[in-house]
Amino acid sequence: MAVKSVFIVVMGVSGTGKSTLGKALAASYGFPFIDGDDLHPKSNVDKMSAGIPLTDADREPWLELIRTTVEHKCVELQHDRDKATNGDSDKKERRIGVVVGCSALKKYYRDILRGKRKEVASDEAVLPEHLEPPHPDLLPTFFVFIKGPKEVLFDRMQSRQGHFMKASMLESQLNTLEDPEGEDGVVIVNLEDSTEQQVATAHEKLENLGV
Repeated sequence: MAVKSVFIVVMGVSGTGKSTLGKALAASYGFPFIDGDDLHPKSNVDKMSAGIPLTDADREPWLELIRTTVEHKCVELQHDRDKATNGDSDKKERRIGVVVGCSALKKYYRDILRGKRKEVASDEAVLPEHLEPPHPDLLPTFFVFIKGPKEVLFDRMQSRQGHFMKASMLESQLNTLEDPEGEDGVVIVNLEDSTEQQVATAHEKLENLGV
């Protein structure tokens, strides 16, 4: 039986087309799409615009915000669905979910997105009081990893206009990337496939995982 609420992260280094695939995948499921970059604080955007890679300290609150934003969005969607169905049990079975585009380069980052609280040695790294703790069991998380050769990625980055991520930072991203293949809930699509083929591949593989 397919899960009723899901969080799908379309991941990969900059230039892989996370937003393009994420929007198409979200539309195919009837889910909303959120670009993780839109949730970056201005300080992070300023650093990336200057060609300065983000540190883990920069990324942690951003990743936590993505997770809690999706959790709250799913609660909102469920409330709207329940209100609209007016007791119709068939309509209540309609799947709820959110698709997010996010680089999610390290397993550590992916675990934060999964809702797994990191081990902390001080109070500075915990969620702010106004945010609820994550609920990994209530909202299972799946990753669609766009994988492709470095040469194609660099060409794509060179052709992008007005994006804060610079082509010169690709090497840094590739060095940071911890390949997610083999992790639970991760499926792979080919960078060089068409968006339509990527969506079809993602659907097939996610269905095998119960989505």
